[in-house]
Parts: sequence; C-alpha cells; structure tokens
Amino acid sequence: MAQKPSIPKGTRDFSPEEVAKRNYIFNTIQSQFKRFGFQPIETPSFENSSTLMGKYGDEGDRLIFKILNSGDFLKKADAKALENNDSTRLTSSISEKALRYDLTVPFARYVVQHQNEIDFPFKRYQIQPVWRADRPQKGRFREFFQCDADVVGSKSLWQEVEFVQLYDSVFSKLGLEGVTIKINNRKVLSGFAEVIGEQDKLIDFTVALDKLDKIGEEGVKKEMREKGISEEALHKIQPIFNLKGNFAEKIEGLKSILKGSEIGQQGIEELQFIENAIKEMPLNTAKLDLDVTLARGLNYYTGAIYEVAAPEDVKMGSIGGGGRYDDLTGIFGLKDMSGIGISFGLDRIYLVLEELGLFPATVTQNTKVLFINFGEKEALYAMKTVKELRAKNITAELYPDSVKMGKQMKYADKRDIPYTVLAGEEEMNSQKFTLKHMKSGEQSNLDLNELMEALK
Repeated sequence: MAQKPSIPKGTRDFSPEEVAKRNYIFNTIQSQFKRFGFQPIETPSFENSSTLMGKYGDEGDRLIFKILNSGDFLKKADAKALENNDSTRLTSSISEKALRYDLTVPFARYVVQHQNEIDFPFKRYQIQPVWRADRPQKGRFREFFQCDADVVGSKSLWQEVEFVQLYDSVFSKLGLEGVTIKINNRKVLSGFAEVIGEQDKLIDFTVALDKLDKIGEEGVKKEMREKGISEEALHKIQPIFNLKGNFAEKIEGLKSILKGSEIGQQGIEELQFIENAIKEMPLNTAKLDLDVTLARGLNYYTGAIYEVAAPEDVKMGSIGGGGRYDDLTGIFGLKDMSGIGISFGLDRIYLVLEELGLFPATVTQNTKVLFINFGEKEALYAMKTVKELRAKNITAELYPDSVKMGKQMKYADKRDIPYTVLAGEEEMNSQKFTLKHMKSGEQSNLDLNELMEALK
C-alpha cells in the first residue's frame, strides 16, 4: 500500500503564487537594507550545540532542534545518563550539532569569529530560515524565515534614528501605510522600578506592564500585587497609566514621573534625541509613538526597544521589533561590543498585505505568452521565436506537446497567461504570428518586430 504523503507538523509547502508574494516582500526588504548600507551575511543552517545551548534560557533550550551524531550515535552515549534517563546529559553525548534557533546568536558568533576581518561599525543584514521545536498553532511554525538588520560597534543614537527610518522606508515601499513604530527605552523601565523602590522586581514589574493593552489597568495591578509589588509602589506609579498625548507630551509626563531617577532621565534624553531627529526628517507613511509599556526582550535589551504595529484597522500582532543591546558578543568572549538590531515579521506582513489587497498584480505574473504547439516543424519555428523573446526579457514558453488546441488554450487560461501565439503552416509561410489576447479574444497577425512591441 502506497504511503500517504505528508509533511512534519509546523512546516509548510508554498504554492508558486505564495512563493512569488513572499519573494516580493523579501526583495523589498532586501533592497532597503542595501539602500541603507547594510551588508549581507549568511550562517550555516546548523551550529555546534555549544554555540546555541544556554543562550535562550531553559525554555529556549528545550525548543532547539538537536541533530543526532552521524553513524552509531549510541556508541559514544553517556551510559550513566542513559541508565538514569537523564535526557540533558544524554543529549550532549549523542548530539553535537543543532538547527539554529534564531539569527542573533549565530550573528554574535560570526562577529567574534571574524572580528579581525570586519570593519566596525559593522552593518549586516540576514534573511534565512530558523527552526524551533514549538507547539504548532495558527501563526506559529517550527520553520520560518527571519529578516534581521543589525549594527555592532557603535553606541551612537543616530543608529536608533536610522532604524526608525528603515522601518518607514520598507513599509512605504510595500504600500503599507499607517503602521505605528512604537519605541521605549530599557532605562525608562529601570527608572520606573527605581522610583517605586522595586529594582529587584524590574522583570516582574515590566512583564505585567507590557500586558496593559491586553488585560487593562486593573489586570496589570492585580498581576503586580501577585508578584509582591506593594500598594505604595502602585500608588507612586499611577501616573504611568494616565500618560496620554503625542510623543512630546508623553516625554513631559515622563520627566515628572522619573525626576528622582538618574537612569530614567538618561532614557528620556535618548528618546528625546530620536524624536527631535525624526521631527527634522519626517517619516513618509509611518507614525512614531512613545509606548512606555513596551518591554520586549528585557533579558538583553539595554536601551531603545522597538515594536511595529500594523495599521489600526488590521487585527494583527507586531509585524516587527528590535532594540539596543550592549554586550551581545560577550557570550563568546568579545566584551563591550554595543549593537542595535531590528527584525521584520515576514509571515505577519504577508497576512496584512493579503488582507488589505496590497500585493501588486504583477507579483504573481509568470509567463506572458504561450506558443501553441501544432507539430514538430511548427514547434521549432515557435521555439526560435521564444528564444528571441526571452532575450528581450519577455517571459515566453512553448506548450511541450502537440495536443488538441482546446487543451492548450485551457492550460493558458488556468495559468492566467495573458497571451497565446498561434504559429501554424500559414504563419510560417508568411513569417508571421497570430497573437491572441486571452481575456478579450482579440487576435492580430504580426511579424516578429510587431510581436515583440505588442508584448513589451
């Protein structure tokens, strides 16, 4: 009995149309990366396990796909670990390599390994797939692409400004107007914890605050209380929940809230620098907004934090994010290498463009003209012309088999090929071609030059 074909859970096949649309997004993002001076790198699909393990926390380590050693992998297995069912120790003895979990840690490894060949500050972009042994669900896959851009080796706030402009440039080119680039600063969040006297509960405090738009003010306060944050602290931080207005107005509100925190004031100065620069160089279609509840990536972000929201009329999570980190390469021994990076959420951007009908019609166009096959001699005559058209960058092909014309026409129609060419004995004798427009049914008798002009 034949095996029923299937693919692993959390992976996907992509149709020609889907690949064309994804490539349109890839190419748009890549063109802007290049325009902003970022250089491409690629890293292997799998890394040494020691490179990846221990970099993402216990939960992340569990989600890393391990690769079994080649050959008889049990021969070198840790016998004691096997006997005691100790999967952690056993894994390290039977698996030396693993599929990459993200592009960030391999990038850090790349920078340290190639530090003597790199000119700093180093601006890199990377568009490659990553793998996570996550539980598959809607919008969450085990294999997906990441589109990252980073700068390492510079603490200049102009990099923060440039990433705001990069986001705006990419989404403007995609025709996705009205996105909101939300920005916050880790130092502001640290300042909040300082003024309420709860520095040791910074992560608990900010994780709860980050849920404000989902569970509301009372829900956030309830979670903070459960984490041991006092009523007095909640009273001190109440003004955060009332912070409204435009960017400048929120900055003024922050100055009042954080007047007793030096690190908080530093964060405000950095945010104000970015806002002042963007005022002088207005964005094309995006909006820059200060969101003091934004707290993603607190385990490694040390300065600016970004998150990009789709236009308000689209119900979608973030479609991009990133931030400033001060010691990414420290995990591999290269200290004090400050950097900043952002990422684009390809799959969510795809869904937003699809929902809003923003993919250009030309994206999925493939063959422009199909030559009908009437037999061996006619096929040779057609193929010579196909070669000439391709040389002029006109996508053309010959139907490979000499079958009934109705079947060939139906094939062109199903593939949405706009033109067909009929070149039978009569056309061959007159060195001409009959061009048929598939939608209107109109036909024209043309020589080669006229055919090329009509198909341009």
